[in-house]
Amino acid sequence: MAKAAVVSAVVAAAVTAAAFLLNPSPEQHREKIKEAIAERSPIAGVLGIGALTASTSTYHPLGVASYTTVNERTVSLGALGTVFVLQPKQDK
Repeated sequence: MAKAAVVSAVVAAAVTAAAFLLNPSPEQHREKIKEAIAERSPIAGVLGIGALTASTSTYHPLGVASYTTVNERTVSLGALGTVFVLQPKQDK
């Protein structure tokens, strides 16, 4: 049993260390925001709206994860080297 506990602790430590090392940088968040806006609207991409949004975003690192905000709204989430850009809320 003690060996299993040690192995579990080592695996948990390795995963935690990897999460810290792979936390996406502000530049990775901003690039993904630009790409996502250009994919959703080619016109917005041409007009540079994605670059504008990305440049006004604020990066918030949490150690093992990170996120960006624009005007107090969360725009992207990142963890383990991957950034997800959130869809804007659709007004009804």
